[in-house]
Amino acid sequence: MNSTAPRQLFTVQEASQRLPLVTSIVKDIVDLYEDVMDRRERLDRLKEGRGDKPADNVYSEELEQSEESLEKDLQKLEEYRLELEAIGAELKDPQQGLVDFRSQLEDREIYLCWKLGEEEIAHWHELEDGFESRQALIPQAHQE
Repeated sequence: MNSTAPRQLFTVQEASQRLPLVTSIVKDIVDLYEDVMDRRERLDRLKEGRGDKPADNVYSEELEQSEESLEKDLQKLEEYRLELEAIGAELKDPQQGLVDFRSQLEDREIYLCWKLGEEEIAHWHELEDGFESRQALIPQAHQE
């Protein structure tokens, strides 16, 4: 993944200051992602049902327009991801709204872990681990 912004390490406070904007972007991502996946599934079923029918099928134009609309929304999802990246957040799961911020704990880099619906950043995990391995933050652990 090419990063347009330099990699930044955040304190809990610095990451928390970004949460209002991150929350807004992630809400948009989760809503659009669910819609895109639903439409993709419906389009795939319709295309399977068509089989090898002639290209002048009554629904061909509508299917083409639906696919174009879907592609535009996939591009919009990528734009949202890049917005997050530009403010230092990494989107980990567009369906659940999982976001990580790089931080430092003692002498190693970690992720501060946040999920849509949480009021604050209260968890962390190792870089190679995921959401399932997150641990509660110890107060003041990342405040420098």
